[in-house]
Amino acid sequence: MTIHFTEVIEPNPIIIDALNRWENNPVLIPFIRPNKNKKELEQEWQITIEEFKSRLDTQHFYLIYIDDKLVGEMNYMVDPSHLHKREPGTAWIGITIGEEDGRGKGIGFKAIQYLEEEIKKQGLTRIELGVFEFNTRAYKLYQQLGYQEIARIADFTYWNHTMWSDIRMEKYLGE
Repeated sequence: MTIHFTEVIEPNPIIIDALNRWENNPVLIPFIRPNKNKKELEQEWQITIEEFKSRLDTQHFYLIYIDDKLVGEMNYMVDPSHLHKREPGTAWIGITIGEEDGRGKGIGFKAIQYLEEEIKKQGLTRIELGVFEFNTRAYKLYQQLGYQEIARIADFTYWNHTMWSDIRMEKYLGE
């Protein structure tokens, strides 16, 4: 099994189809986007090539492959408005392992390490992320990689008939 990452410069229909499939997968929705209520949780979202091109203006976007199969995506943006700690030069990261056969294989671990190296190349020294409190596997992974909890935003997302917090974590990158 070979894991590799590719930066997206120009989107194509294959990428858009995968993103839309993952974004609307009922198993993934609670983990990849905040939802205010049951209706929002069940809502379908569709991204177009034009919308994705617009995202590339503010995000560095990478595809995750096992061998030649697209299994996920990861991205980072610099100094977005939703940072908890507004420290200039901060990257906000996001990762989705969209295909079930890509999960539980250590891909998230390798993906974060790869993102950290790309972020360091940009001269950035801090990363912040958010993880929903019910996503204990991801929380443990981030802790293992040196991320520290800095805040909890209560009643942030709806899932399983309950409102959950968003846990904000940070890591300072060494030289």
